Amino acid sequence: MAEAKQVERPLSPHLQIYRPQMTSFSSIMTRITGNGIIVGVLLLVWWLLAAATSPDYFNFVNAIATSWFGDLVFTLSLLGVWYHYLAGIRHLIFDAGKYMDIKSAEMLGWICTIGSVVLTVLTLIIIQF
Repeated sequence: MAEAKQVERPLSPHLQIYRPQMTSFSSIMTRITGNGIIVGVLLLVWWLLAAATSPDYFNFVNAIATSWFGDLVFTLSLLGVWYHYLAGIRHLIFDAGKYMDIKSAEMLGWICTIGSVVLTVLTLIIIQF
């Protein structure tokens, strides 16, 4: 029987080798915000279920949802929604084969990042009125 010959393959590059780029940051943030939105949705669903359960239980959950922790979760979820939305548009632009050069791809990453912060602040201002 023939002996199995060990094939020498190159080692994969590690994160320490690469300089972080806006395109990789944007890709990672899209995944993080997509999963982070789930936390806000879970808190919202818990609040709605509590409202359907009993007044005492609703008061307990409402105290959590309207506390600093709830405000933080909902604000970060709002930021996540805006970022995920803008990153989705960015992805559709890439799917169309547009703005694929490095400079344009980085520009779209910055637009997603800055745009999501601006839209979050504007949304919070509008909600307060």
